[in-house]
Amino acid sequence: MSSGFSVFRVGISFVIMCSFYMPTVDSLLELSPQKYFSTLQPGKASLAYFCQADSPRTSVFLEELNEAVRPLQDYGISVAKVNCVKEEISRYCGKEKDLMKAYLFKGNILLREFPTDTLFDVNAIVAHVLFALLFNEVKYITNLEDLQNIENALKGKANIIFSYVRAIGIPEHRAVMEAAFVYGTTYQFVLTTEIALLESLGSEDVEYAHLYFFHCKLVLDLTQQCRRTLMEQPLTTLNIHLFIKTMKAPLLTEVAEDPQQVSTVHLQLGLPLVFIVSQQATYEADRRTAEWVAWRLLGKAGVLLLLRDSLEVNIPQHANVVFKRAEKGVPVEFLVLHDVDLIISHVEHNTHIEEIQEDEDDDMEGPDIDVQDDEVAETVFRDRKRKLPLELTVELTEETFNATVMASDSIVLFYAGWQAVSMAFLQSYVDVAVKLKGTSTMLLTRINCADWSDVCTKQNVTEFPIVKMYKKGENPVSYAGMLGTKDLLKFIQLNRISYPVNITSIQEAEEYLSGELYKDLISYSSVSVLGLFSPTMTTPEITVENLPSYFRLQKPLLILFSDGSINPQYKKAILTLVKQKYLDSLTPCWLNLKNTPVGRRILRAYFDPLPPLPVLVLVNLHSGGQVFAFPSDQAIIEENLVLWLKKLEAGLENHITILPAQEWKPPLPAYDFLSMMDAATSQHSTRKIPKCMKETDVQENDKEQHEDKSAVRKEPIETLRIKHWNRSNWFKEAEKSFRHDKELCSKVN
Repeated sequence: MSSGFSVFRVGISFVIMCSFYMPTVDSLLELSPQKYFSTLQPGKASLAYFCQADSPRTSVFLEELNEAVRPLQDYGISVAKVNCVKEEISRYCGKEKDLMKAYLFKGNILLREFPTDTLFDVNAIVAHVLFALLFNEVKYITNLEDLQNIENALKGKANIIFSYVRAIGIPEHRAVMEAAFVYGTTYQFVLTTEIALLESLGSEDVEYAHLYFFHCKLVLDLTQQCRRTLMEQPLTTLNIHLFIKTMKAPLLTEVAEDPQQVSTVHLQLGLPLVFIVSQQATYEADRRTAEWVAWRLLGKAGVLLLLRDSLEVNIPQHANVVFKRAEKGVPVEFLVLHDVDLIISHVEHNTHIEEIQEDEDDDMEGPDIDVQDDEVAETVFRDRKRKLPLELTVELTEETFNATVMASDSIVLFYAGWQAVSMAFLQSYVDVAVKLKGTSTMLLTRINCADWSDVCTKQNVTEFPIVKMYKKGENPVSYAGMLGTKDLLKFIQLNRISYPVNITSIQEAEEYLSGELYKDLISYSSVSVLGLFSPTMTTPEITVENLPSYFRLQKPLLILFSDGSINPQYKKAILTLVKQKYLDSLTPCWLNLKNTPVGRRILRAYFDPLPPLPVLVLVNLHSGGQVFAFPSDQAIIEENLVLWLKKLEAGLENHITILPAQEWKPPLPAYDFLSMMDAATSQHSTRKIPKCMKETDVQENDKEQHEDKSAVRKEPIETLRIKHWNRSNWFKEAEKSFRHDKELCSKVN
C-alpha cells in the first residue's frame, strides 16, 4: 500500500551495546560508542542496547538476540554489540533506567525505545523491530468501526490482509510482520489483539490467531461488503506465504486437456485440484457452479472448469467432478457429486489428515507461547478474552474533544492502541468506570493518540498512557500515580471537590476532624490535614518543591530575594499592597538563598554582577521574558512599591534583562512520536479527517482550542522561563471585591 518503508529495506543494522558480554556468534559486531555513532549513516536503521555490566538478565537477553541474528540478516538487518567504556561518555550508558531499554535509530535520529522486557525472545525481537519499521504497512486497530473505515476506503483499490494475534511479540505476530515486510506494498495489512473484534467477524474459535484475506479490490459498489477468506492453517510465515500465493492465483481457470496432465500453482503449493466438468449446453450454469465452488474452496484447493466437448481424452459420461490430489503419481478420481456441499466435503475430507497433523504441531508449541517474560504483554494476553464495557467511557475525536471537556468536568485517558502498556491500563480504566457508574459527576473519556495525534500534541501528551482531569476554569491536572484501578479511583474521588476546602465555622472544623464532613472520601485517604491561617501568612516562600505550583498560576512573580529570613518591614509593606488589591494580578513571594542556594544561580541569570541583598524583582511568567528590578537605592516601603508598579504599568520602567525564548522540544526529532505518527497517518487513505470547515470556523476553533499550557515543559529553576504577561492586566482586577482573609481552611490528602 505505502512505499514509505522502502527506505528501511536497505542497509538496516540492529546494534546492541553492552559491556563484558562475549558474543556466541561472529556476526554480532562489537563497537565502542564513539565508533558506533560514527558509523551511523543517513537512511540506515540501528537498535542500540546499553548496559554497564554483565548480569543474568542481560545474558538471557543477549542469548535471544544472538538467535535473532540470522533471521534479521535475512531481511537485510545486521546485528552488533557496542561496549560501553568509561573513557567515552554517552548519555545512553549512564542512568540505570536507560539500561533497560533498547533504542531504535535511523541514522542519528532516535525512532523508538523498547523496554528490554518486551524483547523477551527471538520472536519478540524480530516482531517488534519489523512492527516499528512497518508503521505505514501495518495498521493497528481496536474496534470494528476502524476496520470498516479501512475496508470502505480500499474498495475498488486494494485488498486487505487482516490478522488477529493474542499478544504483541509472540510467534504469530512475528509471522504477520515478516509477511508484511514482503507484501506490505501490495496489500494493506491490518492487525488487532482485540478478541471482541475477532468475534464481530463471526469467528467462534478465538483460542488461536486468525488471518483473513479481504477481497476489496474487486468491489466497485461501496455498499457491498468485501468477501473474506479465512486462512485455516496455523499462522506461520510459510503458511501465510502459501496462503497469499493462492489468493493471487486465478479464482477459476478453464482447461480443455487431460486432467492428469494439468498443473497449476495450487499443485505446486501442495493443494489438490477440483475439475467441474462442463459441456456446451450447460456451460453458463456450470461456470456459475464452478465459481461458487471456487469461493468456497479458496485457499484449500484449485478449481478449474473442464470443457468436455473439447477433450481428446474420454471422461466417464456419468462423472461431473474430477478430483486430483497434490501427490505425484496418484491417479485422478472421477466423481458423481450433484451438490456443492458434497464437493466441499470431499475436498475437506481428503485434506483433513494433513490439517490435523499441523494442528497437533501447533498444540505442542502452545505452552512455550504462553510463557511471557514481559509482564505487561502477559497481562494483555491473559485478559484477551475479556470483553471490556467500553460503552461506559466516551470515545473522543478531533471534532468532539474540545466540546466535551469544556462542557463538563472530564477525565481523559490518552493512550495508543498499538502499545501494550496502554491496552493493559485501558482495562484498569474501564474497571474504574464500572465502579463509578451512576455515582460520579465526572465524565470518563478516552482518545486514541494513534488516530488523533494532533489533539494529543496540543494537550502536551508526550508519553502513553496518561490521564488528565479537566475542570471548567482550571488548568488540566495530570494523574501521576500508579497505573492501577485502586490508585486511579482514589485520584478521581479525591479531586471531586476543590482544594483547599474552605471551612467557615467551628462546627464545620469539628465535623471535618471527626470525619463527618466528606465522610464518603475517608476510605480513599488515611490522612487529613487541618490548617489554621492568619492574614500574615499570605507571602509564601519559594522552594524547589513548590515552584511548579506557582508556575501553574500563570501570573508574573514578584520575588523578594533574601539572604535569610524576610525583613518584617518588607513583609508588612507587601501584605499591605495585597490587602489594597494592588497585587491581585501578581504572585508575591520570597526566596531564602540560605534554604534554596539555587536562587543565586537564578539571580546570575538576571544580574551581572550580583546586586546586594535583599533585592526585589518582577519576573514575567507568561510572555516576553522580561525581568524588572526594584530600584536598589529606594527603600522597600508601600509608597515606593506603588509608584514602581504604576511606572511598570505605564511602560516607563526598563527591563534589566530578557530571558531567551527557549522551546523545550524533544532532544532529537525522532523523540516526537506524535508528529511522526501524524505525518505517517496523513499519507494513509484511512486517516480520519474531520468534516470540512469554513476558514472562519477554523479560526474560531483555533481560538477556542482548550489546550493544556501548564505542562508544555518542565522548566529549570535557574532560568525561571517567562511565558506570557500583559501589563495592562495588573490593575484590571483592582476594583473586584477582595476575598476576606481565610481564618480556617483544610485539605484532604
